[in-house]
Amino acid sequence: MTEQTKKRIRKFVEDRDWSQFHSPANLAKSISIEANELLECFQWSDTDYNLQHVKEELADVLVYCQDMLDALNLNEDEIINMKMDMNEKKYPVDKAKGSNKKYTEL
Repeated sequence: MTEQTKKRIRKFVEDRDWSQFHSPANLAKSISIEANELLECFQWSDTDYNLQHVKEELADVLVYCQDMLDALNLNEDEIINMKMDMNEKKYPVDKAKGSNKKYTEL
């Protein structure tokens, strides 16, 4: 996400004085709710969906994720790379390539 987009999200929240409601627990709930609304786009078909609606719901998830990063003073690059390091160890290419098995089953 660009710095300009992050600033826009932060200004939106600040202008409405919504930080008071952005506890980590509330944001986690909101992320889950929006992720379920995204899932609803595919409820009856894996291939027949409204792309505009998908984009809107995905954007809601991403905005709440940015709000969570801000609330916890986290850097997305740091936490993503930390998790990727863990995933690369759990799912080595020689065992995981082409497989959908969980790391405990490889």
